[in-house]
Amino acid sequence: MPENTTKTVSCDCNPLYSVTCLSVGKNVINKQVVLARRPSGVPVPEDFQVVETEVASLGPNEALLENLYVSLDAGFRNWMDEGSGDDVLPAMELGAPVMGLTAGRVVESNREDLKVGEVLVGRLAWEAYSIATDQDLLVAIEEKFQQPENLFLGLLGDTGLSAYFGLERVAKLQPGETVVVSAAGGAVGNAAGQIAKAMGAGKVIGFAGDAEKCKWLEEEVGYDATINYKTDDISKALSEHCPNGIDVYFDNVGGNLLEPVLDHINYQARIAFCGAVADYTSENGTGPSNLFRLVANCAKLEGFMTHYWTADYEVAREVLVGWLESGKLKSYEARYQGVENCGVAFSDMLNGKTFGKTIVKVVADS
Repeated sequence: MPENTTKTVSCDCNPLYSVTCLSVGKNVINKQVVLARRPSGVPVPEDFQVVETEVASLGPNEALLENLYVSLDAGFRNWMDEGSGDDVLPAMELGAPVMGLTAGRVVESNREDLKVGEVLVGRLAWEAYSIATDQDLLVAIEEKFQQPENLFLGLLGDTGLSAYFGLERVAKLQPGETVVVSAAGGAVGNAAGQIAKAMGAGKVIGFAGDAEKCKWLEEEVGYDATINYKTDDISKALSEHCPNGIDVYFDNVGGNLLEPVLDHINYQARIAFCGAVADYTSENGTGPSNLFRLVANCAKLEGFMTHYWTADYEVAREVLVGWLESGKLKSYEARYQGVENCGVAFSDMLNGKTFGKTIVKVVADS
C-alpha cells in the first residue's frame, strides 16, 4: 500500500502557548484550549487561551479519554459567534474548552458501552483529556481497516466522508463530467478533487487563493487546472478551463465566489453545498445576485451534513480504503504538535496557510 503523504507545518508559537501538561500523583492535570474572546472575522491565536485544570473524577455513565489527535475543521468557526447556536450545536461559551472532533483512547470507563483501550472518534473539545457522557456521540474506529487513527479524522472521517457523500450521494457525479471545487487546497477540497477523479470525472478544476497552493494542487494532488480567485479573472478562467460548462460544483466556501460559477453551470447541474467559509469569517453577509441561474438551468443546490448518514460510514470507508490502497487517494496533512497549538493551527487554516487536512497531534512522539 502506498504511504500517505503528509505535509508538516512548523509554526512559531505565541508565548501564550507555553504551558506543559503534568501529572501530579494520581491527579491528572488537563491542558485545555478555551475560547478567550469572540473572533472578529478570521480568527487569530489570541482568541484562544491555554489553561490547566484537574481532571474530575468520573461519575456514572462517564468515560475518560486521552485524546491522541484533534481535528481542526472550518465549520466550527460558525459556532464561535455569540447567538450562533442552532439545531446542530449550541454556541460555544467564553472560557469553555473549544468544541472539536477528536480521536481518543479510553483510559477509564464507567460506561458499559466503552471499554478501556478502545480508540473513539467524536465531538469533544480541544483538550488533552475529555470526559465523555452518555450524551456524546462516539464512534469506535473499525480495526478491520488497519489504518492510522489520524486518518479517521481525515480521509476516513468527516473530511473524506463529506467529500465522498457530497459527490456520490448529493451531486451524483457521472463519469466524464466537469467538476469545480472551491477551497480546493483545504481538507475536504483536496479530498473532493481526488475522489472526483477516482469516480471518473472528465475534468476537475479547483479554486485556491495562493499561487503555491495552486501549483501543489496541480502537481501533487492531481487537479487538471486551478484558478487563483484572488488574482485571476474568475469568469474568464472558468470559460477557458470549462468550455463546455460546469456539471458539478462542490462548494466549501459560498459567498461571492458562487456568483461567477452560476454563470457557467450546465442544464441540470448539481451543487453540493458542504460549507460556507466565506460566511463564517465575514462580518457582512455575502452571496450571489444571480440565483435565478438555478431556475433557468433546472439546477440543484443542496446543503448536506455527513453525520446524518452515520449508518453508511462503514460502507463508504470500504470504498475510500480501497482507493487509498490502490493509490488513487492520498492523505495530505498540515500537522501541528501539542494541544496548546490548536488555536494557532485553526487560525492558520482559516487564514489559508495550511495545505490539506489540518490536525494536531496531542500525545508527543516517544
